[in-house]
Amino acid sequence: MPAKVISGKEVASEIREELKKKVEELKTRDIHPGLGVILVGEDPASVSYVTSKAKGCEEIGIYEETVRLPADASEEEVLNLIEKMNNDKKYSGILVQLPLPKHIDEEKIVNAIAPEKDVDGFHPVNQGLLLRGEKCPLPCTAHGAQQLLMRSGNDPAGKHVVICGRSNIVGKPLAAMLMQKKEGANSTVTVVHTGTKDPAQYTKQADILVAAMGKPQAITADMVKEGAVVIDVGVNRIEDASKKKGFRLVGDVEYDPIAEKASYITPVPGGVGPMTVTMLLYNTVESAELMAQ
Repeated sequence: MPAKVISGKEVASEIREELKKKVEELKTRDIHPGLGVILVGEDPASVSYVTSKAKGCEEIGIYEETVRLPADASEEEVLNLIEKMNNDKKYSGILVQLPLPKHIDEEKIVNAIAPEKDVDGFHPVNQGLLLRGEKCPLPCTAHGAQQLLMRSGNDPAGKHVVICGRSNIVGKPLAAMLMQKKEGANSTVTVVHTGTKDPAQYTKQADILVAAMGKPQAITADMVKEGAVVIDVGVNRIEDASKKKGFRLVGDVEYDPIAEKASYITPVPGGVGPMTVTMLLYNTVESAELMAQ
């Protein structure tokens, strides 16, 4: 029986409706969530992401301001802008769109954001809190994957989760999240990566398999056990002459053959992708509430 599709679009829409109501309630208490975005340069993908974030803010009723700097803006200019936003109460969240031009130290920029306003969840203080299981903004893509599991009825508690990939954005934080002794977690987590010998021996044991390697269709059907839940985080372009643009988007798993074996699967596009911006909005709203306490 083919796998049930976990629609990121549907789950994201559901969460946004919840956020709209939350924002309305916060405003009655004179709490006004706001997102400050810094975009350096005109990278097309970055511009697209920033535009979608602005639309999301408008949709749920929160203030948003994008400051655009030229590609040759200095590191000092970006740091000064972050400091200004850190001290401005109208921003409950600050986001610097990555990647940055090569002459700017990304680590220095991320570290300059006030941890309580770090809605990407990348600041080392928040990464430390995450590992300890304490309250902090969660990295958006990893949190989105967790929400997809919970809201599709696939509670990871007691399950063996195998995560393919160890990035600071998805693999590591998701592993830390799912091993916590709390709701939405409490699972046994294995992480496989480029240094793992024979990763298939581990992926075939997974009750829940998360593919986050950034390598197109790297997970094949013979690497997945019957009835597994498959969360595909990857978004890759591959050439396809039959398409008008000359390419199509695929994930990190071979979708069609795996969909015949899995019990649940996320599509690409339309799976984890729509959740990332939505969880950024979630963090912005939650940050505003926490800062008002």
